[in-house]
Amino acid sequence: MKLNGIKDNPGSSKARIRVGRGIGSGKGKQAGRGGKGQTARSGVRIKGFEGGQMPLHRRLPKRGFTPPSPLDVNEVNLGRIQSAIDAGVLDAAKPITVDALIEAGVVARARDGVKILGKGEIKAKADFEVYGASKSAVAAIEKAGGSVKTLRAEATPAAG
Repeated sequence: MKLNGIKDNPGSSKARIRVGRGIGSGKGKQAGRGGKGQTARSGVRIKGFEGGQMPLHRRLPKRGFTPPSPLDVNEVNLGRIQSAIDAGVLDAAKPITVDALIEAGVVARARDGVKILGKGEIKAKADFEVYGASKSAVAAIEKAGGSVKTLRAEATPAAG
């Protein structure tokens, strides 16, 4: 490789458009800036402005709450786990963890943990070590002879 042979990938940069060079160029007269007035100037702030009337986004009430740091967990149903065990990609004899589920292809990546949900049925006796599980999933797993160990810290009541 030589310094004089270096060039960028084709299509990675566009050619500069010379505006305001006559109507034949397609970008003459107003040079792509539209008509006159506020929108032709720099520093335009008219999105949501209603001529002094209270804007719609301020007239409507605020509702709901977004938690500051929500957890992003994988949700896996029991039927999906049972089909992975039946296919032989998941070993029910070993504890079923996030790593085992990723290796089996049940979940794509770890995220913040795995939560087991109760849709479907499980016949295999399996021990789970996961972030959480629904009550119906825990009942179905224990009915099949398995156990569930949740890795999330239990909420402690506030002192006071």
